[in-house]
Amino acid sequence: MSTSALKMAAGDAALSAAVRRSHQLLHRRALVAAVASTVPVPGLDWAVDAALLSRLLPKISAEFGLTPAQLDRLDPDKRAQVQKAVTVVGSVLIGKFITKELVFMAAQKIGMRLTVQQAAKYVPLAGQAVSAAMGYTAIRYLGEQHIQDCLRVVQTAQLALPPPAPTAKAKALPARSMKKP
Repeated sequence: MSTSALKMAAGDAALSAAVRRSHQLLHRRALVAAVASTVPVPGLDWAVDAALLSRLLPKISAEFGLTPAQLDRLDPDKRAQVQKAVTVVGSVLIGKFITKELVFMAAQKIGMRLTVQQAAKYVPLAGQAVSAAMGYTAIRYLGEQHIQDCLRVVQTAQLALPPPAPTAKAKALPARSMKKP
């Protein structure tokens, strides 16, 4: 787990918890990207990366209260404060509906990786391992950058974090029946 985002949280318990939850999401999605990167089908990893990021980035934003719906619920002054912070941070992804175009803009930061990865996957075994490592690293990099951008916006705008979403386990637990045997 990257410590830079945790360091940025500066000991704030709520921010640190949001960073940890975001890193857990990011790690799982990056592993899927790594597996997809090993398949020698041209363009498959690009499609998987775009799909993963288009679902991952809004979930990370939600951890910090920065989805479009969450921002719409803020009072106008606080929303303006957040928008100024987004401008200062320079993120094109915070507070936006994530589209393929936005994902590809973000992916341009690592464009060389994509070309090398495409070529590497055709070298038996070693090439696939390199391609998998590059796929994992690219998603981790983009996700970490988004987490750090979200942190900067929350800190700059002094935005209160939303309560954590219930975990999948908590959602899956059935309600106990009150019937007597």
